[in-house]
Amino acid sequence: MTKGNINVSVENIFPLIKKFLYSDHEIFLRELISNATDATLKLKHLTSVGDAKVEYGNPIIEVKVDKKGKKLHIIDQGLGMTADEVEKYINEVAFSGAEEFLDKYKDSAKDTGIIGHFGLGFYSAFMVAEKVEIITKSYKDEPAAHWTCDGSPEFTLEPHDKTERGTEIILHIADDSKEFLEDSRISTLLKKYNKFMPIPIKFGTKEETLPLPEDAKKDAKPEKVTVDNIINNPNPAWTKQPTDLEDQDYKDFYRELYPMQFEEPLFHIHLNVDYPFNLTGILYFPKMTNDLNIQKDKIQLYQNQVFVTDNVEGIVPEFLTMLRGVIDSPDIPLNVSRSYLQADGAVKKISSYITRKVADKLKSLFTNNREDFEKKWDDIKIVIEYGMLSEEKFFEKADAFALYPTVDGKYYTYEELYNKIKANQTDKDDKLVILYAADKDAQHSYIEAAKAKGYEVLLMDSPIVSHLMQKLETSKENISFSRVDADHIDNLIKKEDTKISKLTVEQKTELDTLLKEVIPSEKFMVQLESMDSDAAPFMITQPEFMRRMKEMQQTGGGGMFGMGNMPEMYNLVVNTNSELVGEIMNTKTKKKQERLINQSLDLARLSQGLLKGEELTKFIKRSYEMIK
Repeated sequence: MTKGNINVSVENIFPLIKKFLYSDHEIFLRELISNATDATLKLKHLTSVGDAKVEYGNPIIEVKVDKKGKKLHIIDQGLGMTADEVEKYINEVAFSGAEEFLDKYKDSAKDTGIIGHFGLGFYSAFMVAEKVEIITKSYKDEPAAHWTCDGSPEFTLEPHDKTERGTEIILHIADDSKEFLEDSRISTLLKKYNKFMPIPIKFGTKEETLPLPEDAKKDAKPEKVTVDNIINNPNPAWTKQPTDLEDQDYKDFYRELYPMQFEEPLFHIHLNVDYPFNLTGILYFPKMTNDLNIQKDKIQLYQNQVFVTDNVEGIVPEFLTMLRGVIDSPDIPLNVSRSYLQADGAVKKISSYITRKVADKLKSLFTNNREDFEKKWDDIKIVIEYGMLSEEKFFEKADAFALYPTVDGKYYTYEELYNKIKANQTDKDDKLVILYAADKDAQHSYIEAAKAKGYEVLLMDSPIVSHLMQKLETSKENISFSRVDADHIDNLIKKEDTKISKLTVEQKTELDTLLKEVIPSEKFMVQLESMDSDAAPFMITQPEFMRRMKEMQQTGGGGMFGMGNMPEMYNLVVNTNSELVGEIMNTKTKKKQERLINQSLDLARLSQGLLKGEELTKFIKRSYEMIK
C-alpha cells in the first residue's frame, strides 16, 4: 500500500472546492461523465492508431445509485489508469490528462472529441461526497489500483482485484447532498447535461415489447424483455454532415430538443466550420411572437456534446438568442461562468461567424424561393429587425433580404421600395416620404385617403418599429418615415395642385377664433387646411416625432433621449372646404356652433380610439339628442 499527500499549493483546498469550484453543485455529474467519456474516446483513438493492443468493442458508461449504501457509481470501460497514472493525474490537483494526451497525439487526435477535465473536474465530486473512491484498471497489462480520499489532503492508494478494463468512481454522498441519491434527480441531470454525449450512457433498465413475427398465431402475446436504459443519443444530427441529412431529420431532431413544442420550425441553419475555430450546430427559426422576453434562452450550448448552458447571451449575438437549436464548439471553455465565456477571444469570433452565417442563409432563402420567404416574413421579421438594430454588419447584409410589406400584402426590398415611390412621394424638401400604418383597422380611413392618391403605405407593426425607422433614417440618405395619420396627406407630400379654400381670409380668422374658444388648447393644435370637399371635416393627427418618442419610451428606448414622459398632444386638421365646416360658419346660435364643433371633434377622436370613459358617454348621449 502507498500512502502520501495530494500535491496542492494551498491548505484546505477541499472546502474551497466544495464552495467555489462551480456555481452549481449538480455540475459534478457532468464532469465525471465527461471524464468517463474522455477515457473511452482516448482508448478508441489508441486502438485506431495501433498504440493499444486491445479490442475497443462497444463500450458504455453506467451510472448506478445505491440509495441504501448512500453511494453513487460512475463506471466506464475506457482506457483506465495504472497506479502511477493515478498518482500523476489525480493527486496533482488541476493537472489535465487530456491536454497531455492531445499534445502527444496532436496530429492524429484533433478530431477525437476529447473533453479534458481530470484534475479540478474530478475533484468536483467532493462538492457532494464526503469520501470518493477510484477503482481502475488500465488497458496496459498492469495491476488494478484503488484510490480513496475522505475530503482531506490525505489519500490511500493500493492494489485491487478488478479484472475488467476501465474505471469506477464511487461517491459516498454527504448528508447535505442526499438529493443525488434519488433516481429521478440523477435521471434529470443525465438528460440535461449528457443527452447527446458520444458514448452510450446506461442508467438502469427498462422493459421493451418485442414485435410479433408475421407468422405468429392470432392469440399470441408479444414477449417483453428487459434491456439497458440508454438515456442519450450519441450521434445527434449536428454531428453529421448536412449532405447526410434530409429535411425530416432536422424536424425530428427539433422534436428531440423540444418535445413539448408542437409547431414545426420555419427553417434551419446547419453550422459547420473548422477554421479559424471549430464549431458545429443547428439553429432553427421558430414562429415568433412580439414578446421578446419569452423567446430567449432556447439555444443550448455544448462542448464536444457536453451541455454547458442554455443562457447564450454574449456568446450568440443577442438578436439570435430568440432562435432555437444547438451550438457545439471545443473552443468554448467548459465553464459555467457566462462572464468568463463572454471575455474569451474565441467566443467573440464565434459570435461574428454565426451572425454572418445566419445572414447568408437568409439571403439564400430569399433568393431561391422569394414567395415562400414572403409567406414566413411575419413570423421571422422580429429577429431580422432586431438584428438590423443591434448588429451593424447584419444591418448591411440585411438590405438583400429585409422586406417592407404594404397594407395590400405586397413585399418590397428597400431598393425596390425606393424605386417604386421616388417619383411621387417626396416632401417640399425633396426628401422621400415613406408612409406606413401600424394598425390597418385603426388607421383605415387614413390609409384609404393615401391609396386614393396613388401612394404606397407600408404595414409596420412590430414592437421595435420606431427604433428601426430611426436607424433607417440615419443610415439611408434623404428619407423620412411618417405614419399615415401623422398629418394630412397633402401636408406630408409635395403636390402641385394646391386646393383653393372656399373661405375668405376674414372667414378663416373667424373660424380659427371660434374653434379655439371651444377646443382645449392643451390637447389640440388647430390647423386650417384647404382639402377636397369630400375629405373628413375634422381629422386628428399626432406629429411623427412626438408619437415615435412615446413608442420608443414604451419599448425601452425613450430614456436615451432624455425626454421624460411625453405629453399627449395632437393636431386637429380642419378642412375649410368641407360642407360641415361651412354649416358651422353659417349657424346663427353660439350654442349650436359649439355642439357641432364638439360632435365633429368627438367623431375624429373616436376614429383614433381617443374617446373613452365619461367623454364617450357624453358623446353617445349628445348623438341621440341630435338624431331626435
